Amino acid sequence: MTARTRIVVVGNGMVGQRFLEKLPAAETFDITVIGEEPRPAYDRVQLSSFFSGKTAEDLNLVPPGFFETCGIAVRLGRRVVAVDRAARTVRIADGSEVVYDKLVLATGSQPFVPPVPGRDRTGCYVYRTIEDLVAIRVGASKARVGVVIGGGLLGLEAARALRDLGLETHVVELAPRLMALQVDEGGGAMLRRKIEALGVRVHTGKITQAITEAAPQGPAPQDPAPRGPSQLDPAQSGPDPLHPHPPSLVYETHSTPPSHVIAFADGTVLQTDIIVFSAGIRPRDELAREMGLTVGPRGGIVIDDFCRTSDPDIYAVGECALWQGRIFGLVAPGYQMAEVAARHVAGESNVAFAGADMSTKLKLLGIDVASIGDAHAASPGARSYAFVDERREIYKRLVVDTDCKRVLGAVLVGDAGEYGTLLQSMLNGMPLPEHPEDLILPTRSSDGVAAGSGLGALPDAAQICSCNNVSKGAICAAVESGCTTVGAIRASTRAASTCGGCAPLVKQILEAELKRRGVALDHHLCEHFRHSRQQLFHLVRVGGLRSFEDVLTRHGTGLGCDICKPAIASILASCWNDFVLAGDRAPLQDTNDYFLANMQKDGTYSVVPRVPGGEITPEKLIAIGEVARRFGLYTKITGGQRIDLFGARVHELPLIWADLIAAGFESGHAYGKAMRTVKSCVGSTWCRYGVQDSVGLAIELESRYKGLRAPHKLKLAVSGCTRECAEAQSKDVGVIATEKGWNLYVCGNGGMKPRHAELLAADLDRPTLIRYIDRFLMLYIRTADRLQRTSTWRDNLEGGLEYLRQVVCQDSLGIGAELEADMARVIANYECEWKKAVEDPAIRRRFRHFINSDAGDGNVVFVRDRAQIRPATPAERRRRQDAAR
Repeated sequence: MTARTRIVVVGNGMVGQRFLEKLPAAETFDITVIGEEPRPAYDRVQLSSFFSGKTAEDLNLVPPGFFETCGIAVRLGRRVVAVDRAARTVRIADGSEVVYDKLVLATGSQPFVPPVPGRDRTGCYVYRTIEDLVAIRVGASKARVGVVIGGGLLGLEAARALRDLGLETHVVELAPRLMALQVDEGGGAMLRRKIEALGVRVHTGKITQAITEAAPQGPAPQDPAPRGPSQLDPAQSGPDPLHPHPPSLVYETHSTPPSHVIAFADGTVLQTDIIVFSAGIRPRDELAREMGLTVGPRGGIVIDDFCRTSDPDIYAVGECALWQGRIFGLVAPGYQMAEVAARHVAGESNVAFAGADMSTKLKLLGIDVASIGDAHAASPGARSYAFVDERREIYKRLVVDTDCKRVLGAVLVGDAGEYGTLLQSMLNGMPLPEHPEDLILPTRSSDGVAAGSGLGALPDAAQICSCNNVSKGAICAAVESGCTTVGAIRASTRAASTCGGCAPLVKQILEAELKRRGVALDHHLCEHFRHSRQQLFHLVRVGGLRSFEDVLTRHGTGLGCDICKPAIASILASCWNDFVLAGDRAPLQDTNDYFLANMQKDGTYSVVPRVPGGEITPEKLIAIGEVARRFGLYTKITGGQRIDLFGARVHELPLIWADLIAAGFESGHAYGKAMRTVKSCVGSTWCRYGVQDSVGLAIELESRYKGLRAPHKLKLAVSGCTRECAEAQSKDVGVIATEKGWNLYVCGNGGMKPRHAELLAADLDRPTLIRYIDRFLMLYIRTADRLQRTSTWRDNLEGGLEYLRQVVCQDSLGIGAELEADMARVIANYECEWKKAVEDPAIRRRFRHFINSDAGDGNVVFVRDRAQIRPATPAERRRRQDAAR
C-alpha cells in the first residue's frame, strides 16, 4: 500500500484555501490546515462590505462540508511557532506537533504600522481582519473624528468605512498624491477632488512624527494645506517588528474614547479620536526566517517558478512569497501561485508561475479607479494620450508604445468603462486603431464601441477573470453548454465570483456570444409588449395613460396575458394610485388583489388589518378579537407585528372588513405587491438603550407609504438604537437610530436568499431621511423589473450602491424633485381599498362564492387544533365525509 503524502498548510486565508481547492486527487493526501484566525477563509477583497451590513458568514469562502468531504484536518485559532525541517514537524503554540512531507506557507502579510512614538496607544487600529473591523466599529461608536494613515488602496477602503460609520474622516498620505503606485499625477489630482467632494479631508506629503494625547484645554489647530512631497519612504525605514501592533492594544476598548494629536514633520498637527493604520503591508515571513529559509533583503520568502522555497519540500504562496524580487499584493497572483503549487505537489512538472499582471480596477469611496500596465509611462519611448472632463470629473490617460501600435498602460479615474477593453488590448498585444485616442474619448459611434476595438478581436486565450484564471474561450464554452445569464457563467466557470471587476466584460462576452448564435436579446415584458417594465412605466407616466386598454392600444399587440395584465395594473397603481378594482382594472388583478385578501391553500382567505409600527390600543386589540370570534377565524401574530385572521370565506370578506373599519382599521395591503408593514422596537419611549423614538417614526413612515404599489412587496423597519431589535437591516428600507439622527439602510430582504441591507446615508435628520426614502422607493418603482425585489434590483443596478447613493442623496440625475412629486401624488390619492369595496354595491356583489346564491363554499372543512381552527388534511376530510354517509 502506497503511503499517503502528508501535507500541512500554514494559513487558511483566500490563497491557502485556493491551494486546498486546487489539489487534485485529494484522496492520496493526508492534509492538515492550520489557521491563526478563529474562522476559516473569508473574502478579504470584500472586507469593507462588513460595514455595510454583510456578516462574517456572508464573507465565508469555504463551502459547507468542504473540509469534511475532502478529509482535511482543520485547526483554527492556532499559531505555528516553529518548524523543524530535519524532523519535518510543525509545532503549534498549544504544544502539539504535526508531521509533514510537504509544507505550504500561506501566511500572507501584516499591516505596516509606521515606527512612530504613540502608535500603540489605545484607539489605534489596523485594517486587516474581521476582528480588526469589529474593533474599529466599537471604537467608532464612541468617536467623532477618525484618521486613516495611508492613502493607498486599503487606506481609501478604510476611509470609506469610517465615513460610513458616521465619522468626520481624514486621510493622511506620505506621498504627494493618493494611490501613488497606481495613478499618475493627473489621476491623483482628480481622485483627490472627488474624494474631498464626498466630505473626506485629504492630507498628502505628510510625515507622521508622533502620536500623543490631546491637550485638555481644547481642540488642537487643524492641518492647513499640504506643503509638498514627503522625504521619507516607509519602505526604507528598516525592518519592522514581527508584531508591530499587539492584539491586546488593537482590540482594547474603553467607555470614553482617547483623543489623539498626530504631529507631522512640517509642524502641523491633526486631532482625532481614533486612528486606523493602512500604510501598506509586509510579508509574514518570520516563520521562514526562523527555520532558515532564504528571504529577500526587504522581506518575503524567496520562491522559484514552482513556488518552492530554498527547501524543495516547502512551498510559499500569496503575499508572503517573493518571486524574482517581487511581492504580489493582489489576490489574483496569489490564486495563480496556489494552483501552481497544488499541481506541483501532486506531481505535475509542466506548470510554472510566470508572474502576473498587477492591473487593478476598484471602486474607492464609490469612485471608479483603474490602473493598467505601465500607468506612469516609464517604458522607453512611451507616448501618452490624456482626456480630462472637469465637469463630470473624469480623467483618462492612455499609454502606448513609440509607434502608437500597442497599449502599454492606462489610468482611469471617475469612469472605468474602458478597463476591460484596454486591459485585454495590453495583455494580448492587440493592434491599436488609427486614432488610439478614440479608446478613451467619449464614444460617438452608434453601437457604443470605439472604432477598432471590440470583443471579437480578443483571442480565446485572453484572460478575462484574473482572480480565477478564466479565459474568453472558457466563457464562450460555457455559453455553448447552455449558460445564458451572468449568474450561470459565474457558477460554471467562477468568472466574476471574487472581486467582481470583470463582471461587465463577462456580460459583454455573454451577450456577444448569444447574439452570434442567433439568440435574441430583449427585456420585453411579454409577447404583447415589446418594452421592458421600466420602459412601460415611463410610457404610462409620460403619456398619462390611465387604463390597460390605453397602454395596449398605444404600445402593445394582441389581448394581453397573465404576465402583462397584473404588471400593467401595478404600473397604473404606482403612477396614479386609482382604486385597483375600479372600471376595467379588476380583471387585470391577481387573485389576491382581486379579492383584497390572501388566498390560502384551502380556498379561504386571510385578512390583515394595518397596525402602523406595531402599536395598537387595547380597544383595537379587543375589536380584532371580537371579529375573529364572530367569524370563527384563526389568529396569529405576523412577523411584521400585525394580527392575521385566517379562514375567511369570500362572502364573509366585506362583513369582516366592515367590522374592522368601524373599529378604526384599514387595509394592511398584505395581499398586494405593495408596502406591507413598518416593524419597530419600542425605542426611546420605553427602552433604556433607545436613543430615538422608533415607534413614532415607524408610524409616520407606514402612514406615509401605505397603499404604495411596487414591482414587488416592500417591508420596512425602524430600530431605536444599534442593538437592532426591529431587524432593520433585513428589510427593503431599514432605519436605525443614532445619537446624531438616523442611519438609512436599503435593499435588504429575507426570503429564499436573505440579504443584508446596505448603508445608504448616515446621521440624517428626519426631513432628509424621509426625502431620501421617497426618492429611493420611487426610483425602484420606476426602474425595477416585474416581480423584482429591491435586493435583486440593487444587484443588477449599473453602478451599484454608489450609483444609488449619488442619485438619491446627491441628486446626480437631477430628478430628485420629480421623484418626490411622484410620491406626493401617490400619498395624496390614497384611499382604503377595503372601505371602497364595502361602500360600492357593484364591487361588493363580486364577493360571492356562487353567482346565483348567497351560500358559502361547502367544501371548506376545518378541524380544531390548539384551541383554534385549521384546514382539514385530506385524510381528515375523507373521515368526515365517510361519517356523514
